[in-house]
Amino acid sequence: MSALAKSPPPRRGRDEGAYGDPCQPDELDAPGDPESVARAICLRLLSQRARTRVELAQALQRRGVPDEAAAAVLTRFAEVGLVDDESLAQNLALAQHQERGLAARAVAVKLRQRGLPDSAVEAALGLIDPESEREAARRLIARKIASVRGLPPETRTRRLIGVLARRGYSPALAAEVVREALADDLPPGVADDLIAE
Repeated sequence: MSALAKSPPPRRGRDEGAYGDPCQPDELDAPGDPESVARAICLRLLSQRARTRVELAQALQRRGVPDEAAAAVLTRFAEVGLVDDESLAQNLALAQHQERGLAARAVAVKLRQRGLPDSAVEAALGLIDPESEREAARRLIARKIASVRGLPPETRTRRLIGVLARRGYSPALAAEVVREALADDLPPGVADDLIAE
């Protein structure tokens, strides 16, 4: 290699901490107080988006923060309202249901994946009543119905029911909503026959 050969450009971005977690420079140089490190990590993560207590605990564990320090910081954050699993569960449930059109069953799966406790999940699901679920299914089908125009009735029915099934709706509700949406085009019983298969 010649003396004029260029070295690779310096890497831009943040340094990486333990297990590839990006971390701020002040976290790398933090004094030995584990609670200070835990607070800095939690505040950085919470500045990006709301997190569950479990998500924060996992991040602290990955960074090597002792369990006692992590528990103390998470308890304090919960006391002052920076970590509120119940409120987060309610907000996530309503957003998933209203914006993405997910049924209560699919919302529960999403909430549990975020590490929310069962009590918070059940309380959040209480906000989704059967009528709002039916209305969300109708809105979803109204948006999707144009994409199946021109297909045979059985194919349209099967695809629209599949859209609802993937979003967590029960087969009976899916068949009912699709039957309503395609009432003029469907021969009697097509949606029910497809559900029975």
